[in-house]
Amino acid sequence: MKAPLQSVIDIGGLLVSSFLVHVGLGLLTMLIVKPILTKTRLDRFMWNVPLAEFGMLIIFTGLYTILL
Repeated sequence: MKAPLQSVIDIGGLLVSSFLVHVGLGLLTMLIVKPILTKTRLDRFMWNVPLAEFGMLIIFTGLYTILL
């Protein structure tokens, strides 16, 4: 049985929206993925790199929202 969805997370007495935590995890993932894309030169296949990175951020945020 899956645990109920928490809308607020208590971090040291500070109540933080769980969506903000998911966005933060997405940003951290992008900080890891961005140098890998540059080093492997996969970014040259992207027509608009900032738009592609924003799309990946949205995908990672949604993925963390679903999984966590």
